[in-house]
Amino acid sequence: MKICIFGAGAIGGYMGVKLAQAGADVSLVARGPHLAAMQEKGLTLIEEDGAPQTVKVNASDNPADLGPQDYVIITLKAHSVPPIVPKVQPLIGPDTTIVSGVNGVPWWYFHKIGTELEGTRLETVDPGNAQWNGFGPDRVLGCVVYPAAEVSEPGTVKHIEGNRFSLGEPDGSKSERAMALSKALGAAGLKAPVRPHLRDEIWVKLWGNLSFNPISALTHATLDVLCTDEGTRAVARNMMIEAQQIAEKMGVKFPIDVDRRINGGAAVGAHRTSMLQDLDQGRPMEIDALVGSVQELGRITNTPTPTIDTVLALTKLRARSAGLYGS
Repeated sequence: MKICIFGAGAIGGYMGVKLAQAGADVSLVARGPHLAAMQEKGLTLIEEDGAPQTVKVNASDNPADLGPQDYVIITLKAHSVPPIVPKVQPLIGPDTTIVSGVNGVPWWYFHKIGTELEGTRLETVDPGNAQWNGFGPDRVLGCVVYPAAEVSEPGTVKHIEGNRFSLGEPDGSKSERAMALSKALGAAGLKAPVRPHLRDEIWVKLWGNLSFNPISALTHATLDVLCTDEGTRAVARNMMIEAQQIAEKMGVKFPIDVDRRINGGAAVGAHRTSMLQDLDQGRPMEIDALVGSVQELGRITNTPTPTIDTVLALTKLRARSAGLYGS
């Protein structure tokens, strides 16, 4: 089984080291100083217990060097994926599976959904249908990523918490390809359950990303603060309720309620969300996939989203002012 991780930063690097340690035939696509360090010294993973582990990895910035794969696991931020679709093509053979380990509403969401919305495309996450046409929805295997990690320096990934990568077919089946990848990830010490209702899990994670990320970018507050401050908690709660109304119209079932989800965010502590980190570090902000997509789904399902609309408008302007949002 040949596995390529496209976008081997923090999460991709963590997964890559674990797979390599388990003896998998894994390759990594990366760039810049991080790639140079991996090629020179290998990739180092610092686990939660602080023990560094370094493995030699097959890493390149040219996918054509790596050849067709059985699985291509994409661990980039959502807005970075459409432009790289042509670069992924050398990795795709007749039976290649594309694993979408990307935050937000996935581009394949309405593939094999089994409702009147079958085949609906989302412009906010897949402008011009780049992924739908370039990858093809039949190749996709969904993935909800839970671990937290960071690139502490080029060639070194620090694992903070979590080891679960939930997998799911768009039609909910326990396919051979899903089970085979689950087994490979399990052998690497990672939890990779195959879920029959992955969309439910997507929405529970999206609940937090939709609200906590933009509010933190606007206020610079950490999770513990914005989830307990009376005003920002109310804003997050309203955004989540609007999102829940949209999702339930599409058949999603939430296993927890809104307040429990917010309390879970508060329990994480003084965490700076990814959107706030991107703002601070001058990186493009993941606004469309996390917030704009939910607004788009509101329009599709005829669901009002007044709080989401307000927060999205403010966040877009904040990002444009910093030169970090240009769509």
